[in-house]
Amino acid sequence: MSPLAIVLFDIDGIVRDVSRSYRRALQETVAHFTQGYHPSQRDIDGLKAEGAWNNDWHASEELIYRYFETQGQDRAQVQLEYEDIVAFFQSKYRGANWNGYIQDEALLVSSDYFQQFSRAGMAWGFVSGATRASASYVLEGRLGLESPLLIAMEDAPGKPDPAGVLQATQRLDPMGHSPTIYVGDTVADMQTVIHARNQDGDRPWFGLGVIPPHVAAADSPAYGDRLFQGGANRVLNQTVDVTPALISEVTG
Repeated sequence: MSPLAIVLFDIDGIVRDVSRSYRRALQETVAHFTQGYHPSQRDIDGLKAEGAWNNDWHASEELIYRYFETQGQDRAQVQLEYEDIVAFFQSKYRGANWNGYIQDEALLVSSDYFQQFSRAGMAWGFVSGATRASASYVLEGRLGLESPLLIAMEDAPGKPDPAGVLQATQRLDPMGHSPTIYVGDTVADMQTVIHARNQDGDRPWFGLGVIPPHVAAADSPAYGDRLFQGGANRVLNQTVDVTPALISEVTG
C-alpha cells in the first residue's frame, strides 16, 4: 500500500544548524584563498539565493573568483585548483577523525520527531548535498536513526537537479503516486521541487521552505520571500513546524 505522503528532508539547516560548521568552513576557505576576504552570512545567503550554489565547495570557489573579479582580475588569471579548495574546506569542517567544526553542529530535531510521520502513515527520508559520511554521522551517529533512506552527494547530481528527490520518491513509493513534500532551507531546494514536478507530473509535488537558524529575525521576512519566489508552497520558522497535520493541509 502506498503511503499517504512522502516527506523528504534536506539535512543542513533542517536537521542540523551548520552556521558554525559548514558556513564557518566556507568563510575560512574563502579567506584563505583570497588572503583576507571573509564573506558574511548575508554574502553567502545572497549567493545561495541565486539557486545554483547548493554545494559549499562550489560556493567557496565562486566567492573566491568573484572576489578577485572585484580586484580587476579575470577568472583565467586566478591560479586556483578546485581540489585544493575541497581539501582545505574539509580540513576545517571534518578535521581529523571528525574533530573539526562538525562538532559544533546543534541538532534541530530529535529522532522522535520523525516517528510522528510513520505513525501517520507517511514515508520519510533524506535528500542532501552533504557527503554520505557527513550525513550518516548526524543521522545515525547523533540522532540514532537506523539506516534511514538517504540520498547524499555521491548518489545524485546536486540540487536543483531533481534526480535525488525523484530517486528517493521511487524507492519509498515505487508503485503509487503519493504526494511528495520536500523540506529545505534554500532557493535551490524549492527549485528542485519545481524541476521534479516538471519531470514527474503524475505525482503531486510540494516544497516547504524553512528559515534556517543563522538568519536574523530582522532578515527572516526577506529570506522567506526568496523561498516563496523560488517555489515554496509554505514557509515555516523552524523544522518542527512541519507536522503530519501540516502535510495533510498542504496536500489537500
